[in-house]
Amino acid sequence: MSLLVVSAALAASPAYAVTPLEVLASIKTEADGLAGFQGFSATRGESFFKTKHNHDLSCSSCHTDNPAVQGKHSETGKLIKPLAPAANDERFTDMKKVAKWFKRNCNDVLDRECTPQEKGDVLSYLLTVKK
Repeated sequence: MSLLVVSAALAASPAYAVTPLEVLASIKTEADGLAGFQGFSATRGESFFKTKHNHDLSCSSCHTDNPAVQGKHSETGKLIKPLAPAANDERFTDMKKVAKWFKRNCNDVLDRECTPQEKGDVLSYLLTVKK
């Protein structure tokens, strides 16, 4: 089942919450169809999260090098709740929000959408982060 189909099904029943592992499984289903996909890597995800990309930005520019703590938007200064699911039980529990924020943040950091590999690697990393 593709991420789009899962997202549409979940949007039709907004009371249904998913777990971060279900989100990761959905991303894996999407990635399974890509040439060369051999699984996700928390190590690659951490590197991606902390490496500066376009506009001298990284995920950690706003979410800090420790995604278990509160971050702050690099331009507006708006506070951002912790990104790691272990520190914020609301993270990665709504497929529609996950899709929205990956799209928005990847475009800000990379000037493009993230690939399923990148999303899965980052979420795999975030799932290893403890409070």
